[in-house]
Amino acid sequence: MLGSMAVLPLLPPVSQEQGYHHFADIRSLLGIPNVWNVLSNLPFLVVGAVGVARCREDATTTAIFIGVLLTGVGSSYYHWSPNDNTLFWDRLPMTIAFMAILASVVGERLSVKAGAILLWPLLALGLFSLLVWRQFDDLRLYGWVQFFPSIALPFMFLLLPPRYTGTRYWIVAVVLYAIAKVFEHFDAPIFAAGYVVSGHTLKHVVSALACFTILRNFQTRRLILSVGREPLREGRSVGQP
Repeated sequence: MLGSMAVLPLLPPVSQEQGYHHFADIRSLLGIPNVWNVLSNLPFLVVGAVGVARCREDATTTAIFIGVLLTGVGSSYYHWSPNDNTLFWDRLPMTIAFMAILASVVGERLSVKAGAILLWPLLALGLFSLLVWRQFDDLRLYGWVQFFPSIALPFMFLLLPPRYTGTRYWIVAVVLYAIAKVFEHFDAPIFAAGYVVSGHTLKHVVSALACFTILRNFQTRRLILSVGREPLREGRSVGQP
Protein backbone atom coordinates (compact mmCIF):
# COMPACT_ATOMS: atom_id res chain seq x y z
CA MET A 1 0.00 0.00 0.00
CA LEU A 2 2.69 2.47 1.03
CA GLY A 3 4.89 1.55 -1.92
CA SER A 4 2.16 2.14 -4.48
CA MET A 5 1.17 5.42 -2.83
CA ALA A 6 4.79 6.58 -2.90
CA VAL A 7 4.68 6.38 -6.70
CA LEU A 8 1.76 8.82 -6.98
CA PRO A 9 3.81 12.04 -6.58
CA LEU A 10 6.01 10.88 -9.46
CA LEU A 11 3.03 10.82 -11.81
CA PRO A 12 1.66 13.94 -13.54
CA PRO A 13 -1.58 15.40 -12.11
CA VAL A 14 -4.75 13.93 -13.57
CA SER A 15 -7.57 16.40 -14.22
CA GLN A 16 -11.25 15.54 -14.41
CA GLU A 17 -12.19 15.46 -18.08
CA GLN A 18 -15.51 17.19 -18.64
CA GLY A 19 -16.34 14.72 -21.37
CA TYR A 20 -16.79 12.18 -18.56
CA HIS A 21 -20.22 13.70 -17.90
CA HIS A 22 -21.44 13.03 -21.44
CA PHE A 23 -23.17 9.65 -21.42
CA ALA A 24 -24.57 7.84 -24.43
CA ASP A 25 -28.10 7.34 -23.13
CA ILE A 26 -29.69 10.69 -22.28
CA ARG A 27 -33.31 9.65 -22.70
CA SER A 28 -35.89 11.03 -20.28
CA LEU A 29 -39.09 9.45 -18.99
CA LEU A 30 -41.81 10.82 -16.72
CA GLY A 31 -39.73 13.91 -16.06
CA ILE A 32 -36.65 11.92 -15.04
CA PRO A 33 -33.58 12.98 -17.05
CA ASN A 34 -31.09 10.29 -18.04
CA VAL A 35 -33.72 7.92 -16.76
CA TRP A 36 -32.00 4.56 -17.17
CA ASN A 37 -28.72 5.72 -15.68
CA VAL A 38 -30.72 7.06 -12.73
CA LEU A 39 -33.04 4.09 -12.18
CA SER A 40 -30.32 1.47 -12.66
CA ASN A 41 -28.98 2.54 -9.27
CA LEU A 42 -32.00 1.10 -7.45
CA PRO A 43 -30.31 -2.31 -6.95
CA PHE A 44 -27.62 -0.59 -4.87
CA LEU A 45 -30.32 0.73 -2.56
CA VAL A 46 -31.81 -2.74 -2.13
CA VAL A 47 -28.51 -4.56 -1.55
CA GLY A 48 -27.24 -1.84 0.76
CA ALA A 49 -30.42 -1.73 2.83
CA VAL A 50 -30.47 -5.51 3.26
CA GLY A 51 -26.80 -5.50 4.19
CA VAL A 52 -27.18 -2.75 6.78
CA ALA A 53 -30.20 -4.54 8.28
CA ARG A 54 -28.79 -8.07 8.40
CA CYS A 55 -24.99 -7.93 8.30
CA ARG A 56 -23.95 -5.58 11.06
CA GLU A 57 -21.23 -7.84 12.43
CA ASP A 58 -18.80 -4.99 13.09
CA ALA A 59 -18.00 -1.44 12.01
CA THR A 60 -16.24 -2.65 8.85
CA THR A 61 -19.16 -4.71 7.57
CA THR A 62 -21.60 -1.93 8.42
CA ALA A 63 -19.45 0.59 6.55
CA ILE A 64 -19.42 -1.63 3.44
CA PHE A 65 -23.18 -1.73 3.16
CA ILE A 66 -23.69 1.89 4.16
CA GLY A 67 -21.36 2.69 1.27
CA VAL A 68 -23.37 0.48 -1.09
CA LEU A 69 -26.66 2.01 0.06
CA LEU A 70 -25.41 5.57 -0.33
CA THR A 71 -23.93 4.72 -3.73
CA GLY A 72 -27.48 4.17 -4.92
CA VAL A 73 -28.42 7.63 -3.63
CA GLY A 74 -25.27 9.47 -4.75
CA SER A 75 -25.11 7.93 -8.22
CA SER A 76 -28.80 8.66 -8.88
CA TYR A 77 -28.23 12.26 -7.78
CA TYR A 78 -25.23 12.57 -10.08
CA HIS A 79 -26.90 11.09 -13.13
CA TRP A 80 -29.92 13.34 -12.65
CA SER A 81 -27.60 16.28 -13.41
CA PRO A 82 -24.06 15.19 -14.31
CA ASN A 83 -21.38 17.71 -13.31
CA ASP A 84 -18.35 17.87 -11.04
CA ASN A 85 -20.36 19.00 -8.01
CA THR A 86 -22.81 16.10 -8.15
CA LEU A 87 -20.01 13.68 -9.10
CA PHE A 88 -18.45 14.30 -5.67
CA TRP A 89 -21.53 12.77 -4.04
CA ASP A 90 -21.42 9.85 -6.46
CA ARG A 91 -17.80 9.06 -5.63
CA LEU A 92 -17.90 9.60 -1.86
CA PRO A 93 -20.02 6.54 -0.97
CA MET A 94 -18.05 4.40 -3.41
CA THR A 95 -14.84 5.29 -1.60
CA ILE A 96 -16.50 4.28 1.68
CA ALA A 97 -17.34 0.88 0.20
CA PHE A 98 -13.93 0.37 -1.46
CA MET A 99 -11.95 1.24 1.67
CA ALA A 100 -14.20 -0.77 3.99
CA ILE A 101 -13.93 -3.82 1.71
CA LEU A 102 -10.13 -3.51 1.75
CA ALA A 103 -10.12 -3.29 5.57
CA SER A 104 -12.50 -6.26 5.78
CA VAL A 105 -10.29 -8.52 3.67
CA VAL A 106 -7.17 -7.43 5.58
CA GLY A 107 -9.00 -8.38 8.76
CA GLU A 108 -10.00 -11.76 7.36
CA ARG A 109 -6.74 -12.70 5.65
CA LEU A 110 -4.02 -11.00 7.71
CA SER A 111 -5.13 -9.81 11.13
CA VAL A 112 -8.50 -9.00 12.66
CA LYS A 113 -6.88 -6.26 14.70
CA ALA A 114 -5.09 -4.78 11.68
CA GLY A 115 -8.31 -4.69 9.67
CA ALA A 116 -10.17 -2.94 12.48
CA ILE A 117 -7.38 -0.39 12.94
CA LEU A 118 -7.04 0.29 9.20
CA LEU A 119 -10.74 0.95 8.66
CA TRP A 120 -10.81 4.52 9.93
CA PRO A 121 -7.54 5.73 8.31
CA LEU A 122 -8.68 4.18 5.02
CA LEU A 123 -12.07 5.90 5.21
CA ALA A 124 -10.34 9.18 5.99
CA LEU A 125 -7.98 8.62 3.07
CA GLY A 126 -10.93 8.05 0.74
CA LEU A 127 -12.54 11.31 1.81
CA PHE A 128 -9.21 13.14 1.58
CA SER A 129 -8.70 11.88 -1.99
CA LEU A 130 -11.97 13.49 -3.03
CA LEU A 131 -11.18 16.75 -1.27
CA VAL A 132 -7.84 16.84 -3.10
CA TRP A 133 -9.65 16.33 -6.39
CA ARG A 134 -12.16 19.11 -5.73
CA GLN A 135 -9.54 21.54 -4.43
CA PHE A 136 -6.75 20.90 -6.92
CA ASP A 137 -8.50 19.06 -9.79
CA ASP A 138 -6.12 16.14 -9.30
CA LEU A 139 -7.43 12.57 -9.44
CA ARG A 140 -4.21 10.70 -8.71
CA LEU A 141 -5.04 9.80 -5.12
CA TYR A 142 -8.68 9.03 -5.91
CA GLY A 143 -7.51 6.73 -8.68
CA TRP A 144 -5.44 4.85 -6.10
CA VAL A 145 -8.46 4.59 -3.78
CA GLN A 146 -10.57 3.09 -6.55
CA PHE A 147 -8.09 0.76 -8.24
CA PHE A 148 -5.63 -0.37 -5.56
CA PRO A 149 -8.21 -2.60 -3.80
CA SER A 150 -9.10 -4.20 -7.15
CA ILE A 151 -5.43 -5.15 -7.60
CA ALA A 152 -4.59 -6.07 -4.01
CA LEU A 153 -7.67 -8.14 -3.19
CA PRO A 154 -7.11 -10.93 -5.76
CA PHE A 155 -3.53 -11.38 -4.49
CA MET A 156 -4.76 -11.65 -0.91
CA PHE A 157 -7.42 -14.16 -1.95
CA LEU A 158 -4.85 -16.30 -3.78
CA LEU A 159 -1.88 -16.07 -1.41
CA LEU A 160 -3.31 -15.83 2.11
CA PRO A 161 -5.45 -18.39 3.97
CA PRO A 162 -9.06 -17.41 4.73
CA ARG A 163 -10.65 -17.31 8.15
CA TYR A 164 -14.08 -17.86 6.65
CA THR A 165 -15.68 -19.87 3.89
CA GLY A 166 -17.00 -18.02 0.86
CA THR A 167 -13.84 -17.00 -0.97
CA ARG A 168 -15.62 -17.76 -4.24
CA TYR A 169 -18.03 -14.91 -3.58
CA TRP A 170 -15.16 -12.45 -3.30
CA ILE A 171 -13.61 -13.77 -6.51
CA VAL A 172 -16.92 -13.47 -8.36
CA ALA A 173 -17.36 -9.92 -7.05
CA VAL A 174 -13.93 -8.89 -8.36
CA VAL A 175 -14.65 -10.43 -11.78
CA LEU A 176 -18.05 -8.73 -11.96
CA TYR A 177 -16.54 -5.38 -11.07
CA ALA A 178 -13.95 -5.81 -13.84
CA ILE A 179 -16.76 -6.58 -16.30
CA ALA A 180 -18.64 -3.50 -15.08
CA LYS A 181 -15.61 -1.32 -15.85
CA VAL A 182 -15.52 -2.77 -19.39
CA PHE A 183 -19.19 -1.86 -19.85
CA GLU A 184 -18.44 1.64 -18.58
CA HIS A 185 -15.61 2.07 -21.07
CA PHE A 186 -17.78 0.97 -24.01
CA ASP A 187 -20.81 3.01 -22.99
CA ALA A 188 -21.50 4.53 -26.40
CA PRO A 189 -20.74 1.51 -28.64
CA ILE A 190 -23.01 -0.72 -26.56
CA PHE A 191 -25.83 1.81 -26.78
CA ALA A 192 -25.28 2.27 -30.52
CA ALA A 193 -25.60 -1.48 -31.08
CA GLY A 194 -29.36 -1.35 -30.68
CA TYR A 195 -30.25 1.84 -28.79
CA VAL A 196 -31.81 -0.28 -26.06
CA VAL A 197 -29.39 -0.06 -23.14
CA SER A 198 -26.10 1.75 -22.66
CA GLY A 199 -22.84 0.42 -21.33
CA HIS A 200 -23.05 2.72 -18.32
CA THR A 201 -26.46 1.43 -17.36
CA LEU A 202 -25.13 -2.13 -17.58
CA LYS A 203 -22.17 -1.03 -15.48
CA HIS A 204 -24.57 -0.06 -12.67
CA VAL A 205 -26.45 -3.36 -12.87
CA VAL A 206 -23.31 -5.53 -12.91
CA SER A 207 -21.66 -3.51 -10.12
CA ALA A 208 -24.78 -3.96 -8.00
CA LEU A 209 -24.61 -7.68 -8.73
CA ALA A 210 -21.02 -7.65 -7.46
CA CYS A 211 -22.27 -6.01 -4.27
CA PHE A 212 -24.94 -8.71 -4.00
CA THR A 213 -22.30 -11.44 -4.13
CA ILE A 214 -20.49 -9.69 -1.27
CA LEU A 215 -23.77 -9.60 0.63
CA ARG A 216 -24.21 -13.34 0.05
CA ASN A 217 -20.69 -13.89 1.33
CA PHE A 218 -21.47 -12.25 4.64
CA GLN A 219 -24.84 -13.99 4.87
CA THR A 220 -23.50 -17.50 4.30
CA ARG A 221 -19.86 -17.55 5.42
CA ARG A 222 -18.74 -19.80 8.27
CA LEU A 223 -15.62 -19.63 10.41
CA ILE A 224 -12.96 -22.09 9.28
CA LEU A 225 -11.78 -23.87 12.41
CA SER A 226 -8.20 -24.31 11.29
CA VAL A 227 -6.45 -21.67 9.18
CA GLY A 228 -2.82 -22.74 9.15
CA ARG A 229 -2.76 -22.59 12.92
CA GLU A 230 -3.80 -24.74 15.90
CA PRO A 231 -7.37 -25.96 15.26
CA LEU A 232 -10.08 -25.20 17.77
CA ARG A 233 -10.53 -27.96 20.26
CA GLU A 234 -13.82 -29.80 20.34
CA GLY A 235 -16.35 -28.07 22.56
CA ARG A 236 -14.56 -24.75 22.29
CA SER A 237 -16.67 -21.87 21.02
CA VAL A 238 -15.51 -19.59 18.22
CA GLY A 239 -15.35 -16.51 20.40
CA GLN A 240 -13.02 -18.04 22.99
CA PRO A 241 -9.25 -17.32 22.77
